[in-house]
Order: sequence, then C-alpha cells, then structure tokens
Amino acid sequence: MSKDAVPTAQVASHPQATGTPADAGDAGYSKDLKHRHVNMIAIGGAIGTGLFLGAGGRLHNAGPALALAYLVCGVFAFFVVRALGELVLYRPSSGSFVSYAREFLGEKGAYVAGWMYFLNWSTTGIADITAIALYTHYWSMFTSVPQWVLALIALAVVLAVNLISVKIFGEMEFWFAIVKVATLVGFMLIGVFLLATQHDVGGRTPGLSSITDHGGFFPHGVMPVVLVMQGVIFAYSALEMIGVAAGETAEPEKIIPRAVNSIMWRVGLFYVGSVILLALLLPGSVYSAGESPFVTVLSRIGVPAAGDVMNLVVLTAAMSSLNSGLYTTGRILRSMAAAGSAPKFTGVMSRTRVPYGGILLTCAVCVLGVGLNYLMPSQAFEIVLNVASLGIVSTWVTIMICHLVFVRRAKAGLLTRPHFRLPGSPVTEIATIAFFVGCLAMMWNDPEVGRKTLLLIPLIALLLVAGWFGVRRRVSRTADRELSEITE
Repeated sequence: MSKDAVPTAQVASHPQATGTPADAGDAGYSKDLKHRHVNMIAIGGAIGTGLFLGAGGRLHNAGPALALAYLVCGVFAFFVVRALGELVLYRPSSGSFVSYAREFLGEKGAYVAGWMYFLNWSTTGIADITAIALYTHYWSMFTSVPQWVLALIALAVVLAVNLISVKIFGEMEFWFAIVKVATLVGFMLIGVFLLATQHDVGGRTPGLSSITDHGGFFPHGVMPVVLVMQGVIFAYSALEMIGVAAGETAEPEKIIPRAVNSIMWRVGLFYVGSVILLALLLPGSVYSAGESPFVTVLSRIGVPAAGDVMNLVVLTAAMSSLNSGLYTTGRILRSMAAAGSAPKFTGVMSRTRVPYGGILLTCAVCVLGVGLNYLMPSQAFEIVLNVASLGIVSTWVTIMICHLVFVRRAKAGLLTRPHFRLPGSPVTEIATIAFFVGCLAMMWNDPEVGRKTLLLIPLIALLLVAGWFGVRRRVSRTADRELSEITE
C-alpha cells in the first residue's frame, strides 16, 4: 500500500472531500524560486545540449527535414508539459510526476517512474559532460588534454555549485538561460543578415539553393528523419523539470501556467527557426556530430572569434543541463526515499535544504560516463543519448497515464480539476503515448545504436523487477507506519 493510498482512499469514500494527498518527500524545502527563476528554467529546459550540439549530426543525417521532426516532437512535448502543469496546479510537489504516479498508479508505478527518470538524467549527465569535453577540445590549447579528464573536471565543478542552495541554483539557471536565449537570438539575427545580403558562407551563397541543390527537404529520404526522432526527443528532455521546480516556489498557481504556455512559441522560434536557418546557410552535409552547427557557421564567415564566443556559450548550455539534471534527480530520489523505494541516504538534506544524497548518487553514475569517455570518446555522446531516450519516453508516458487516471477520477467526482487543463483529453494523452512508443519502435531500424538500445529494455526491466523485490518490504513498512500515524 502506497503512502498516498490512505488519503486517496478517504477521498474515494467521501466524494465531496476536497483534501489532496501530501508527499512526505516535500517536507523541508525552502520556497526560494521566484517567477523569473521558474520562467527561465522553463526556457533553459527548452534550449540545451540537444540543440547546440546534437543538431549538427542530425542535420547531417536528416537534412532540412530535421525542422519538421523538431516541430512534431515539440507539439507532443508541449502536451506532456501541459498535462504536468495541470497536475502541478492540482498539487505542487518537488517529487513531481513520481509523487503523482504514487497517487494515481500506486507505489510500483512511482518506483518505475522514479528509477527510469534517474536513468534518464544520469545518462543525460554523461552526455552533458561528453559535450563539455567536445566543446573544450574546440580550442587548440585543450586538444592534448584527454576527453575523460575534461569530463571529470566539469562534473566536479557542477557538483560543487549544485550543493550550495536552491536559490543559487535558480540564479545560475536564470543567467544560463539568459545567455542561451541572447546567443540564439543574436545568431538568428546574424543568419537573417547573411541571407538578406547573400553574404558568402564558407565559399557558398546562402539561400534556398543550399536545400534545393543538395537533395531537397528530404535529401536522404524519410527514414533518416524518423530515426533521428529519439535524438530530437532528447533535445526536449528537460521540459518536465518545471514540475519539480514548482515544489520550491511560493506561488505555483500563478507562475506555472504562464511558464508552460510560453513553451510552444519557444519551440517554434528556437528549434524549428534555428534549424531552418542553419539549413539555408549551409548544406546539411557540411554539419557534423562532433561540432556545434552554430560554431560551424560562425567559423566559416571569416570571423574566427565569433566561433570561439559561440563555443563558449554552448559550453555554458551543457553546464546548465548538467546542473539541472543534478537538481531534479536529487528531488525525485528524495521523494522516493521518503516512501522507501530509494536508498535511505538519498533522502538526506543539508543545512541549506539541498537533498545532497540523491545528487551524489547521480554524480556517481556520471563518473561511469567519465570511463566511457576514456574507452569510447568518439561514440560516447550518441550511446548515452539513445539510452537516455528510454528514460525520457518512460517519464513522459508515465505523466500522460497519470493524467488519464487523474481526469477519470475528476469525472467520477473524486477530485476537482484546475482551470488550467490539457485540451482534448483523453485523445491527447493516447495520441501522445502512441507517438512516443512509436518513436522507440522505430529505433529498431537503426542497427548501429538504436537496435542495441532497444535490446537493453529486457535488461532494464529485469533490474527494475529485482530492485522492487529488494525494496518492497521497506516500502510496505513505510506505508504501514504512516497508516498507523494517521489512524492514531
């Protein structure tokens, strides 16, 4: 029996009840995140390593049609965040979707959701430190430094910063997001200028000819576009972080709707707009997985310093993503520890109200990424990106299933939906789940990495089952203890 089952059962037996279940893992947090913090966290979640680094290799493989992939995935990602936003207004929680899974799907659902999210962010952290090392190698003074050493240094720096306080985290993410947005806007202005003046870009004249003379919108057919979908999903993987941040803000009912609704136009402008602009400036074949596409363009217009500045900015973006990953997994693992489904030390908080136990556990996995950078420096980013996609899809599907159950209970009169709602339920949730599952299935057509990633699913499932048998008694004891406290 889950720790939320008691209050949930009480609501079920008294349809007019208005109380909402509480998550014991929410106790002890400060409410230091302000509107500007959460708003920029939402922006920062929509602009990260997946765009700044990942877009290069995807443009090379899929061509200009990558813009369509970003648009389609962006629409479904928006549905997920909109559903999560409704759940947040129903009951803000730093445990976010894990807390909602506990309420609507039971403790097993929360257990799977939490550990799959941990898989997502721990592997994303590996991708981030890999990206940081690749960015740093752009400068000749660092090329002699092994990639794994740079990855280890980056991890140590971000860990130290993340352990200070949530207020410092919010400030850092605020300024990280400002830098990313300002840089993207600046690049797009430069790109528009290059197009308008037909300025030479790497010996080529920018314009529609960069697309029409090099295979058109689908230069390699439709299948490469389908195959990059899981990588595109990875690009949006931090959007759900807004649900975790809501648990540490004083006015979620005012802040969250505005932050969620602004995500859609950001997707259209920054992702779709940037990719179209990149495709018009240079043919897709010119871009590569090892270099940011923005650096590729700026380095070819005759201003080397511009490439250096842009590389510094995308390095900042990767640091921001790693910082965000440590933040979210720390809160999620603390929520799970309160229910007994995560190690007890992950529920420990510092005097500055930071759940450092979960943060350190995530860092421990990221250290494995340092080893991956040592053994396979050229393949590390793509390998962990695909594994992270499994965790992302699992998380987003969990959110949509929770929302389906939430709406069903609301229709039964067991709870009240807020005015901020996901439109089109239940069709929207079902279509979104089908899309993400379909994207995973399409990975089978990629024998190099995608198929091997899918073959990991049975292994992950086996580990989850074994883990559940290891924690179920502790979960049961925790639930029984809380039940006795309620009934006394």
